Amino acid sequence: MATTFKAGLIQTNVSNDMAENVAFVRDQALLAREAGADFIMTPENTGLIGANRKETLEKAETEEAHAMLAAARAAARDAGAWFLLGSIHVRVPGEEQIRNRSYLIDAGGSVLASYDKIHMFDVQLAGGESYRESSTFKPGEKSVLAETPWGVLGMTICYDLRFPYLYRDLAHAGATMLSIPSSFTVPTGQAHWHTLLRARAVETGCFVFAPAQVGTHKGSNRKTYGHSLVVAPWGEVLADAGAEKAGFVVAEIDLAKVDEARRMVPSLTHDRAYAPPVLHKAAMPKAAE
Repeated sequence: MATTFKAGLIQTNVSNDMAENVAFVRDQALLAREAGADFIMTPENTGLIGANRKETLEKAETEEAHAMLAAARAAARDAGAWFLLGSIHVRVPGEEQIRNRSYLIDAGGSVLASYDKIHMFDVQLAGGESYRESSTFKPGEKSVLAETPWGVLGMTICYDLRFPYLYRDLAHAGATMLSIPSSFTVPTGQAHWHTLLRARAVETGCFVFAPAQVGTHKGSNRKTYGHSLVVAPWGEVLADAGAEKAGFVVAEIDLAKVDEARRMVPSLTHDRAYAPPVLHKAAMPKAAE
């Protein structure tokens, strides 16, 4: 198994037009490959960002009919590179809600693994910005690991980033790399994006790959933070695509850094069982007579 490779992260500004988004991803994948990328990755919602819940549901497709999945498989074959399709909206026959699903594709275009986003982004931000993913998407029920030519990848999506136990479980199960394709909002991105991604890398001693959406999205006016990141196991940011435009970044990956970081701080071997917390209540002062 090779220990070095180049990771290429495509940063997208998708619209609610699937064909437009497909064309951009195909072009950027080939450019990233020309720049040396062996493993190419896209963000969450690579297929489209709908104008509203109704349009998102209407434009979701089954795996067999999904134009972006077919394009990603073709891009992997054409480029001769591995491909992570960060996520697309997938309709599963018999289910009212749709799935937010990530795919790992080998250099021959075969799908090796898929992962459904577990944690739903149901939040109310300052300024009236709110999201209720659980009204549209059915949560995933299982974590996913997959082998690549370079190491084991733990697959997650966006809001999963805020649940560190998921990443610790993936690392304990063998992950040396973590994918976190995302569509972070601007307020949460400015406050938390870099900090959380670096924390997940440091806590697990893994490489973190976080391709992201950027800018104001045509058809929905949703705004995303950008800053597609590659983070090394010691917490160094190896690549940052910034917040200005769509495109791609490439970073050199040396998986020997995983063992190096874990030797210096072997926290994955230091877990201890402990009793759950118990609330100790303060004694209430007696009322004066």
